[in-house]
Amino acid sequence: MAGESASTLDGGATRVVRVETAGVESRGVQGADPIVPPNVPIIITIDGPAGTGKSTVARTLAMRLGLDFLDTGAMYRAATAIMIDYEIPLDEPGELVSKVIGADLHFDWTADPPTILAWNAPIDHRIRSEDVTAIVSDVAAIGELRSHMVRKQQIIAAQHPRLVSEGRDQGSVVFPGAAVKFYLDADPEVRARRRADQLRLDGLDVDEAAMLERIRRRDEIDSTRSDGPLICPDDAVRLDTSALSVEGVIDEMERVVRERVSALIDSDG
Repeated sequence: MAGESASTLDGGATRVVRVETAGVESRGVQGADPIVPPNVPIIITIDGPAGTGKSTVARTLAMRLGLDFLDTGAMYRAATAIMIDYEIPLDEPGELVSKVIGADLHFDWTADPPTILAWNAPIDHRIRSEDVTAIVSDVAAIGELRSHMVRKQQIIAAQHPRLVSEGRDQGSVVFPGAAVKFYLDADPEVRARRRADQLRLDGLDVDEAAMLERIRRRDEIDSTRSDGPLICPDDAVRLDTSALSVEGVIDEMERVVRERVSALIDSDG
């Protein structure tokens, strides 16, 4: 079904943005705080292509709801950094997976956002590097690696049963039974501009046309790989963030979560 909500654009204007959903009936339920009661386990998944703001949105939504935040993209970036630093060929998946298993990728949950560790040492400083970004989609397409990561992510969810998890296949493969699923999307041009602006804030010189081409290539790889392809689950709420502010996206997601949690509590009697 589809609904409408008022949202603030980058230029500060306000317009009505059509919000497409699949399998979700929106009734605008307003609940009392806390939104998710402490005794209610819940998995919320956020999937979508690169540059849609998934990490920022997922982290902020988790903070609002009092849930843990899992950045699965950081796990694949960490694996990519390991492959590069240990000079493992892309066509040697067994060697890569063995090295990643030995690294025991996990998070320090006392940090905000959680810090990813390899061999019990922080690796965050490495995973956003240009060489990692350039090939992370190729590495993430490796079937043996994805199988390992899916198991790791499901173990994390068993240890942290109140979780907002973002990535490419969270609602479709890793947590198909998640209580709430979101799929964020945006025009490739908008995503390229956002990523370029982010890098410029870090003092980097960015070729926006090259960034757009890279994003389109990542979309192609992510959506056509045989293992865990990027898709919008049938029961996910789909949000186009092209013209939405971060706050607007999170407000809409919080509204949906309120509705779904209320229904879960009612169904449990």
